[in-house]
Amino acid sequence: MFTIEHDFDATVVTLVDEGETPLNEDVTVTAFAECVTVEQWDPRTDRVEKVTLSLAQLQDLAAALDLPEGVYRLRPEP
Repeated sequence: MFTIEHDFDATVVTLVDEGETPLNEDVTVTAFAECVTVEQWDPRTDRVEKVTLSLAQLQDLAAALDLPEGVYRLRPEP
């Protein structure tokens, strides 16, 4: 299950882990104009872990999900 909320300066998607146990904590993806953050509560450290991706990194990640193992560089479209 997931939710989508449109805030003033960002779109927030929350991914909820449903199904068989063990379940993971919710993941919150926040898309800003200049970057995307991914956050998840870590019960082992009792804090929220946050990763910030540039838009170029996000584009690379999206492309990587559909490619076989290897090293790649995306070329800008002419």
